[in-house]
Parts: sequence; structure tokens; C-alpha cells
Amino acid sequence: MKFHLDTAEIYVPDNEPEEQALARTTHLCLAAHQDDIEIMAAQPIIECFQQKDKWFTGVVVTDGRGSPRNSIYENYSDDEMRLVRFKEQRKAAIVGEFAAQIMLDIPSKVIKDAARAEPVEDLLAILRATKPKVVYTHNFADKHDTHVGVALRVIEALRRLSPAERPERVVGCEVWRALDWMVDSDKLTMDLTRHENLQAALLGVFDSQIVGGKRYDLASMGRRRANATYFESHGVDDAQGISFGVDMTPLMNDASMTPADFVGGFMQRFVKDVNERIRRMS
Repeated sequence: MKFHLDTAEIYVPDNEPEEQALARTTHLCLAAHQDDIEIMAAQPIIECFQQKDKWFTGVVVTDGRGSPRNSIYENYSDDEMRLVRFKEQRKAAIVGEFAAQIMLDIPSKVIKDAARAEPVEDLLAILRATKPKVVYTHNFADKHDTHVGVALRVIEALRRLSPAERPERVVGCEVWRALDWMVDSDKLTMDLTRHENLQAALLGVFDSQIVGGKRYDLASMGRRRANATYFESHGVDDAQGISFGVDMTPLMNDASMTPADFVGGFMQRFVKDVNERIRRMS
């Protein structure tokens, strides 16, 4: 497969030929940064783990050069950090037994520029090579600009597919802002009770972030446990961990719907729910 940047790569942990490795994909995650996949798409990774008929492929869109750094990485240049983060992402692909791990190596400023066609064209090529049943990406209520930029490019690429080529479902996941604020009927709940050891291992390989002062491993596992406990106020926990998502399939299929309108609908229902609760008890 040819991407716009020669520095992009496709890594296949089990050394299957590239075309076959991508074609076996059933669950595809399109994420902004190294470690975003493991934070937001643990459920499909677990669902595909050790399964012969389900395969997870991860895509990291950006290059990782702007990562915060500390400790042993404090004096690393941007180019050195890029190499470290690529290596860490390959480790995660091995731990999770991914079908493939693609790194597009695109600078964040390009992702956030709607006039640049290259990211959408690369994503479109990946979607056509993998033909996934489910696509996971960032949600539009995320507070990280690069995450929102990736989600915008993903929706644009999905809309360019013919209806017959499109996945069955598109899920927007939580990273920089939890989705627990949404009304329950709007949430997709992803059960993360199983394989806590695997979840911790997937997060733990990103040493440059953890040692560098960002405890994404503890924060992500803690959020999953908090989601499970606080999901239901009048019953015992049904799961030991939950990640929330939002079904963005309607946004893929309706080109007249804007991302702002899509998110606005969830916010309106949230405000309505709050107001109704207050009214009942006032």
C-alpha cells in the first residue's frame, strides 16, 4: 500500500503478508497518537484477542514528535521521540496481537488543516484495504484539537465510500474528556471486565509517556472502574470496567448532518434530562 509519506509504515506482528494481514481486519481503530488506541479501543482489542475470525488493526495518524518528555527522555529531540513512540506502538501491537499496526507519520498541523487532502486519501485507502465491520475513532466532544481533527478526517473518508463499502458501525470513543455526562440512552457501553492484565500491559508499554509524567495507565484503568461503579446508582456493579462510546454511524450515512449538529443533539438531551430532574423535585 502506498501512502503520501514515505516514512509511513505498516507493521504486522505475525509476519503475515501485508495484503492478507489487512484484509482479515474486522475491527479498525483510527487514532491520533501513539497510545490513544490502547486508551480508547481496549474493548475491541479484547474482543479480537486470540480469536480466529476477529482481527483488530490499529492506525496512528500523527508522528509523535511533539510529545511531552521528562526523565530519561528529557533531552530527546523530536526525531528521537518519534522513533521511541513508533517502537512503543509496535510493542503494543505485539501484546494485543493486532492484525496490523499502521503509522501514517503525519504532523498534527496537517491533520487539523481541512484544506489538506492527504490524510483523508490515506484513510480512505486503509478503509478500502481493511473493509472493517466496525470503525473506532475519537468523538467530537473530545477537548484535544488533534483528536477532533482526526475524527473530522475519518468521517470525510467514510462518506467517500459507497454505501456498500461502509462499515456496519462507527464508534466515537473517550480519551481527552470522558463521556459519562451523556444521557445513558445515548451511550455505547463497552464492557472491560475481562483481561485487566492485558489492558494494563497495553497501556504500560508506553514508557516515554508514563516516565515522562503522564500516568495514562493509571488514569485510564481508573476511569474504566469509575465508569462501571457510577453507571448505575441503584444496583450493584454489572462490570468491573466500562468504557463509553457514541454511535457515529448516522453521521457517516447522512452527509447533510454536521458534526456540530450531531454533538449538539447529545448536549440538548443532556440539558433536557437535567432540567426534568430539577423540575420533578422543585
